[in-house]
Amino acid sequence: MQTRRIGTAEVGAIGLGGMPMSIEGRPDEARSLATVHAALDAGVTLIDTADAYHMHADEVGHNESLIAKALASHSRGSEVLVATKGGHLRPGDGSWTVDGSPEHLRRACEASLARLGVEAIGLYQFHRPDPAVPYEESVGALRDLLDEGKIRQAGISNANPEQIRLAYDILGGRLASVQNQFSPAFRSSEPELELCRELGIAFLPWSPFGGIKNAGGLGSSHSPFKSVADAHGVSPQRACLAWLLAKSPTVVPIPGSSRPETVIDSAAAAELELTAAEMAELDAA
Repeated sequence: MQTRRIGTAEVGAIGLGGMPMSIEGRPDEARSLATVHAALDAGVTLIDTADAYHMHADEVGHNESLIAKALASHSRGSEVLVATKGGHLRPGDGSWTVDGSPEHLRRACEASLARLGVEAIGLYQFHRPDPAVPYEESVGALRDLLDEGKIRQAGISNANPEQIRLAYDILGGRLASVQNQFSPAFRSSEPELELCRELGIAFLPWSPFGGIKNAGGLGSSHSPFKSVADAHGVSPQRACLAWLLAKSPTVVPIPGSSRPETVIDSAAAAELELTAAEMAELDAA
């Protein structure tokens, strides 16, 4: 698989989002482990997780523990950059809350370190801004964790351009990644993507297939993504990831998966080249 950079790390151009393996509708553990192993076999070396990827209140970090188990049982597990996040919480009633206080982020990081079984987290990301906490305080906690060697690289998620620039400054130019929602149906993060290109920061689009189940989504017979995919004899999902990769050399998609066959299909997008005409068609879709 072709590679891209996240800060100082070189990773496969397509990553794996672990969320579907731990929230509502999750598969049994055996299938999840098989999914992670299939990803590694296909050349994936970036896995994105979070302490909030769980269902019940008493299983915080479910996905982190699952990923750690999968990596420990695969010969290439040590080659993977594990990116996790803190600052988002699930009380167990199906809702999502936030806590961006430095105290919480430090506790969350320590807990993630233990679950992942590592001395330093490869990429630690502030999951979502907390309106009750000044953004500079939250990012300041990441800076301190970075300086202390608890994390090797720092990133932010669900951030706007102003927050990206602020984090970049607070971290002294060491902001490695920005993880925002971006897909054919959700393109409002285009300014953030362009800013990341300008600053040389990795942009990790989450939920890259958003809209596929909706009318006019990727799988619709009238979708340009399906038309382009059909022309190449591939799935609309693979065409979507190839489109994202071609938008900027800093893009590293992290499609979520809970089945070996889907992660294998996603990984193959790194080898799919779209023409300038196809890119123009998809950009205008």
